[in-house]
Amino acid sequence: MKFKRIFLMVLDSLGVGEAQDAAAYQDTGCNTLGHIKEQCNLFIPNLKKIGFLNTLNMDENEEVEAYYTIARPNNAGKDTLAGHYEMMGITSNIPFKTFNNGFPIELIDAIEKLTGRRVIGNRSCNNNEIIQELGERQLNYGSLIVYTSADSDLQIAAHEDIISPEQLYQYCEKIRALTIREDWLIGRVIARPFVGTNGKFRLNNSGRKDYPVRPPKRTVLDELNDNHYNVIAIGKINDIFDGQGINKCMKASNNSDAINKLTSVIEKNFTGLCMVNLCDFDNLYGHTRDVEGYAKAIEALDVDIPLLLNKLELDDLLIITADHGNDPTFHGCDHTRENVPVIFYSRNFKQPGRLPIQSTLANIGATIADNFDIAPPEIGKSILDELI
Repeated sequence: MKFKRIFLMVLDSLGVGEAQDAAAYQDTGCNTLGHIKEQCNLFIPNLKKIGFLNTLNMDENEEVEAYYTIARPNNAGKDTLAGHYEMMGITSNIPFKTFNNGFPIELIDAIEKLTGRRVIGNRSCNNNEIIQELGERQLNYGSLIVYTSADSDLQIAAHEDIISPEQLYQYCEKIRALTIREDWLIGRVIARPFVGTNGKFRLNNSGRKDYPVRPPKRTVLDELNDNHYNVIAIGKINDIFDGQGINKCMKASNNSDAINKLTSVIEKNFTGLCMVNLCDFDNLYGHTRDVEGYAKAIEALDVDIPLLLNKLELDDLLIITADHGNDPTFHGCDHTRENVPVIFYSRNFKQPGRLPIQSTLANIGATIADNFDIAPPEIGKSILDELI
């Protein structure tokens, strides 16, 4: 069965149980969805109908309305780029660096020399927490607040009255070039301008700008774009791939905004792929270890599922997956090495049900490539023929 449009929704960090190599990442026993379900009375009837909960144990569900399975991660690392790269057909054997205990003094010294400004912060921290703590100091001394979310990122915050967003972007461009070397290989440098007064500082999310590593190879997105298909990115997808292979992008401030933009795209007439990332799961609840908040975010998604499914045309395919885990019940505040759910939904399916476990996330990209008759990625195997 071929589809005119494919919608790929990435539930950022919503893993479904430890991967085969979880021990190598000190993540034995992690299970984002499973542990949230254990601690909270999740009410997600719509996600349940499409097999979402069945991905926890891969049990049989004869009443399911979609195909469901899990995919095992293969790329080194457990960050956003590793998962999305694999999904779109890129092998990555060198993990991006994470600095949960702060960046090395050599890097901080280099940033201060490069920008001529003092660095404050330098630790793993929540966005809002660190600007409330250090915002007044930044205002007084014109410093750069440098921190990480425990992902492979280096975030730089500065008040717009002291350092304009344009100046902050220039600093980030220089720091991006600095952090390409292997021992400082960071996935993303992120500019985070903020506004407000002491005690009431707030990030200017519309002014956020990401500086990712460019994908090392061509992806399924590049092939789609070169073959004149629409490739629409919602949320941080455009930043993840540094715009490569994407011909239309929309920013999203949160999950709700991303869903609204996805709904508007579904209502348009186009041929190709629309890819959306729902980042609140990871940013707001996974890293902060907020189990209840994570659960409520899953339930909020569940409310939106019928709206999305009802808007799909007969020749549309919706794929729901994740890029890694971030178990909010687990130690630390880092991502967790987990398998990810993979749901395929079409109103045209005649025999939905359980699919075999997928050996790599790249099977998603390979299936998309097969559907649009473009060159297959270097990794992954299409399962398009199993979707009947």
